[in-house]
Amino acid sequence: MASLKIPTNVPRPEEDAEQLHKAFAGWGTNEKLIISILAHRNSAQRSLIRSAYAAIYNEDLLKALDKELSSDFERVVMLWTLDPAERDAFLAKESTKMFTKNNWVIVEIACTRSPLDLFKVKQAYQARYKKSLEEDVAQHTSGDLRKLLLPLVSTFRYEGDEVNMRLARSEAKLLHEKVSEKAFSDDDFIRILTTRSKAQLGATLNHYNNDYGNVINKNLKEDSDNEYLKLLRAVITCLTYPEKHFEKVLRLAINKMGTDEWALTRVVTTRTEVDMERIKEEYQRRNSIPLHQAVAKDTSGDYEDMLVALLGHGDV
Repeated sequence: MASLKIPTNVPRPEEDAEQLHKAFAGWGTNEKLIISILAHRNSAQRSLIRSAYAAIYNEDLLKALDKELSSDFERVVMLWTLDPAERDAFLAKESTKMFTKNNWVIVEIACTRSPLDLFKVKQAYQARYKKSLEEDVAQHTSGDLRKLLLPLVSTFRYEGDEVNMRLARSEAKLLHEKVSEKAFSDDDFIRILTTRSKAQLGATLNHYNNDYGNVINKNLKEDSDNEYLKLLRAVITCLTYPEKHFEKVLRLAINKMGTDEWALTRVVTTRTEVDMERIKEEYQRRNSIPLHQAVAKDTSGDYEDMLVALLGHGDV
């Protein structure tokens, strides 16, 4: 469900590589040319362009972009150009560092990617950083946060549609008991959220709603400032209704004093080739303005042009 417009007559990767090299030549960088190429190529095409660029110029395209670009425009182009697993590995590593720590990003990667995609992220992480994602998550968290996040990044969920309704009802009862006891970090509570398939978990939460008259996330709002409970709610939303989670991230990123460019860039670059159409529908429903218009109002220059192009509304 990609938003970006892919031309039907896409040039060969070698031609794109040569055009990008031209964009870097001379005194100034031709940002419009970079956007016109990279913002309109899918993941497989971008990978071929990187390979062609390296073969022709004996230089990594990412290094060339890093030298030529700056600020938020550089970040959006760099993240977009990376292979999805490499991109997630980079974002995950950044999220475990002291000054850029962000447990929300870990939750997004662990809960909105397919089991196979998460496995590929962990492979890319090990290849790039010579250690495991699990090691870094464990090292940079503690207490209940570690208890939740570590199994989330360690799991390989079943991806099928089969659902055991008897199990769903019994686990809905168990979840309700733990919520009533405020035992939010109970071992079984965490086990259900971190191991069950998305289909099974969806059935369990439907039973919870129907049998107890409330969606579970409403019962997890006891303390709105509690980071663990916030993450727990994000886990449930990411596993069951990811477009709702990403709509909220975008709304908070572009509707407050000062834009959160990192959050905005992360969502656009990671979801454009996945579920951006559903996110845009959710955003329009919730905010009564098309997402690309909200982004254009809150950003400017080449950064705006790149984001709007990725959202499928660029003129470049």
